[in-house]
Amino acid sequence: MEAIRTENLTKTFGELTAVNGLTLSVEEGEIFGLVGPDGAGKTTTMRLLAAIMDPTSGNAWVTGHHTVREAKAVSSAIGYMSQRFGLYSDLTVAENIHFYADIYGVPLRGREQKIEQLLAFGNLTPFKKRLAGNLSGGMKQKLGLACALIHTPKVLFLDEPTNGVDPSSRRDFWRILYHLLRERVTIFVSTAYLDEAERANRIALMHHGELLAVGAPHEVKKLMRGSILEIRVSEPRRATAVLHEKLGEPSVGLFGDRVHIVTDDPESTRRQVEQILDAAGLKVSELRPIEPTLEDIFVSVLARKEVAE
Repeated sequence: MEAIRTENLTKTFGELTAVNGLTLSVEEGEIFGLVGPDGAGKTTTMRLLAAIMDPTSGNAWVTGHHTVREAKAVSSAIGYMSQRFGLYSDLTVAENIHFYADIYGVPLRGREQKIEQLLAFGNLTPFKKRLAGNLSGGMKQKLGLACALIHTPKVLFLDEPTNGVDPSSRRDFWRILYHLLRERVTIFVSTAYLDEAERANRIALMHHGELLAVGAPHEVKKLMRGSILEIRVSEPRRATAVLHEKLGEPSVGLFGDRVHIVTDDPESTRRQVEQILDAAGLKVSELRPIEPTLEDIFVSVLARKEVAE
């Protein structure tokens, strides 16, 4: 059963097209990841699906309800956690959850039990009397999630929920999301962390408001054409620029402190790379083939799209 469906969903702001003809479906009880850099259209998509704004054209349904004609029904069925979730710094952890329970009209009967469950769920019980403003970034995110879950939504929208959160807190957050799947909650999460997206059941790569690819992470990885060579080299930024200039055809990208090259002929490219970097006075400490990451796939698919255009 589909929890989310869109047909040619489009949103423009003047001459800017933030979401362009988006058509996708999300099954009930899956984690669906919307992946892309800043400006890709992820937040606008999230707001359209959460019935916070109306599309310029096209349609969307969430839990079977049209996001424009049945916006109130959509709002009742979902939990939505924006990038800047509205926690109140001068309220305690427990008071924040009670506040959102009041907003969502959660009955008093059974409310305390539900709150205690959510506190335990996010390991927040020892901090329930602490002011929200005194929590760490990871704890604030878990409190925001508890507030979004207080009314037991069928679909949970999370807009880059782990942005700026330390790796340990990111793992804790995803552990909680996996637990929610057992309760058949559908989770629609946007992220700029491509390694994190691999935790989702299915993902959509988004760029400039358009979908580049949709599928399970292993399916999307099959879109990769060629092989990846990873280079550890002194001055990786300068090495990237030199290889861009000299190689031409293969795709060259800087990934942190390493350089990745997409090539159809790894052995020949390896020899060329060694000669080029040696001539440039750049020392190679390691040069090896690797399995492509989602980031490699994103760069590769985007490059093919630009060439086609």
